[in-house]
Amino acid sequence: MYAGLANAQQTGSSTIALKSRTDSVAYAFGASIARDLKSTGLEEINATALAQAVADIFAGKESIFGEEQERELIMNTITAAREKLDSQLKNDANAFMENNKAKPGVLTTASGLQYEIVREGTGDKPALTDTVTVHYKGQLSDGKVFDSSYDRGEPATFPLDRVIEGWQEGLQLVPVGAHYRIFIPYELGYGERGAGQDIPPYSPLIFDVELISVQKAKEDVPVSAGSPEAIK
Repeated sequence: MYAGLANAQQTGSSTIALKSRTDSVAYAFGASIARDLKSTGLEEINATALAQAVADIFAGKESIFGEEQERELIMNTITAAREKLDSQLKNDANAFMENNKAKPGVLTTASGLQYEIVREGTGDKPALTDTVTVHYKGQLSDGKVFDSSYDRGEPATFPLDRVIEGWQEGLQLVPVGAHYRIFIPYELGYGERGAGQDIPPYSPLIFDVELISVQKAKEDVPVSAGSPEAIK
């Protein structure tokens, strides 16, 4: 088993030989720690100093810093890295929306929402209090698809007032039978927090939406399991 692990490391990005379970566990911990550090926005680290700190503590030596100073140093560094990353993500998001609105056929509302008419419809447009049935595909600005009723093989039905602001505004522009492409700025989407693993913070969202039908608020319509209610 460990020979296999060692061989895997030799053919991968590292040439370290993992000859025992202890070696493998150490490498696994190191990889996990590194991923956690990168996720904070930290761009670089002195791996030699990191390894020395680990060796010192396991050898029973005192840290160069006291625990309080360590916490302060770590928190200040992480905060600065996160602020830098957030600034970059916001700049990228704003640049995408700014460039997109200049494309032919893209219309922009007062809120900053953008949309493109792929196929026009002739039916009614929903009100915020209505329930809609739609087929949709959601993707990020890099083209990564994070949700699709098409992939599930059936349209989604949900009350319009239970989804993110961008959906609420965008769907009210769409007549039944139409296919619109809606570009949602992060302020009208998941904001600075993102959503789970699929939608990073400050993400503009692109939805292809086909409005199939509208049920008025007085009608008792079941909500489908695949609806994006949790978006709100």
